[in-house]
Amino acid sequence: MALEQVNGDTLAAARKVVAVHINYPSRAAQRGRTPAQPSYFLKPSSSLALGGSPVERPAGCELLGYEGEIALVIGKAARRVSIEDAWSHVAAVTASNDLGVYDLRYADKGSNLRSKGGDGFTPVGPALIPADAVDPSKLRIRTWHNGDLVQDDTTEDLLFPFARLIADLSQLLTLEEGDIILTGTPAGASVAAPGDVLEVEVGTLDGSLTTGRLATTVEQGTTAFADFGAQPKVDDLQREEAYGSREAAGLAAVEPVLTPELKAKLESVATATLSSQMRKRGLNNVSIDGLQATRPDRRVVGVARTLRYVPNREDLFKTHGGGFNAQKKAIDSVNEGEILVMEARGEKGTGTVGDILALRAQVRGAAAIITDGGVRDYSAVAGLEMPTYFANPHPAVLGRRHIPWDTDITIACGGATVQPGDIIVADSDGILVIPPAIAEELVADCIQQEREETFIFEMVKQGNSVDGLYPMNSEWQARYQEWEAGNHND
Repeated sequence: MALEQVNGDTLAAARKVVAVHINYPSRAAQRGRTPAQPSYFLKPSSSLALGGSPVERPAGCELLGYEGEIALVIGKAARRVSIEDAWSHVAAVTASNDLGVYDLRYADKGSNLRSKGGDGFTPVGPALIPADAVDPSKLRIRTWHNGDLVQDDTTEDLLFPFARLIADLSQLLTLEEGDIILTGTPAGASVAAPGDVLEVEVGTLDGSLTTGRLATTVEQGTTAFADFGAQPKVDDLQREEAYGSREAAGLAAVEPVLTPELKAKLESVATATLSSQMRKRGLNNVSIDGLQATRPDRRVVGVARTLRYVPNREDLFKTHGGGFNAQKKAIDSVNEGEILVMEARGEKGTGTVGDILALRAQVRGAAAIITDGGVRDYSAVAGLEMPTYFANPHPAVLGRRHIPWDTDITIACGGATVQPGDIIVADSDGILVIPPAIAEELVADCIQQEREETFIFEMVKQGNSVDGLYPMNSEWQARYQEWEAGNHND
């Protein structure tokens, strides 16, 4: 069928452009966060451009990011429509490229106006596919960067199907005829340089309908920003976000706080030995006290992530307790081998985690959960492979005593200060917080101490008195050196 081409009238009809932050599971996995509800930002209609138009990377900017997206064109006004009725308000779908400069993200405070609102930063086209001719859950989007396919995904498993986005937006604002909704980008978005050519195509899964390729050529801007506004500024975090990974950005890999070798060493020494060595270093307040474990048979070594609860205040719980709150964000961003440590102020009169969120943490690969508050659904939580350390079981919901407030900050748990990145060692003897800067030296001394204690144990077993042996005097030290040399030669 012949498809209508996007033209100047199409762009002129768009009074607003609404963009969705994260909507594809592949992108959510890449970003390390999965939203419970869709969130949006506005792009000015002046950012719209036709296919074939060049886009300028502003002077002084390094990171012009591209994101291939499916654009929905509203055909009739939608205000407080249902999900069931929402698709009938869409006239057409087309391809779009949600362009932006990461160099200005810091200045936007979440609005994305400067970073994504520039002229030409929202090319659309080239053809419009009638909405009534397609199943919105069976569309494909592809993006090419200088001829290389870099994005290829479908709408079959979106976090928020298109009809839900339209219905959700219409609850608060009127979607008007000609308005454009950008529906999110899959994994694979990256950075383009002057001279690069970007192409985006949307079509049906069976290939029967396609928008054709929306082509955009990047040009270098020559006019510098005026000195009375925010200037372009980037760091390695923005480079990583723009390219999708540190490797793609050409950045050196971040050495893990807890290497496999260090983890194996920490697993090999007793908690009591670690505690005594930290006391020798003047660290006397590094144990998380008063907790019990769902899996006392397990020994856990991992890196801390943190979550803080504040005392419940009803007005604040309304704004911070619901939706994708700090508790859910912490659970949904914990990674393989990490330990989520919760500050609950020792409050035992309610739960701080239950079976569903504990299971989610286990699925994400968390090594453990530690809370100095209560646990709900105790039997189910105790049945998980992942250990949970807690003060007591309690049936009450979170909101009785707590508001989940913030994540990845310095907290207090069970009488100990815990920072994100601290190394946690936990077993039936207790829970220790190890500053990562001393971990290598600490565990080396622990291994040495346990070798000496093995010798002492053997000597006592042979009938020797502990006098002068435990701790060893110079005579026993000399005998230990001989014993150690002999064992190393075996």
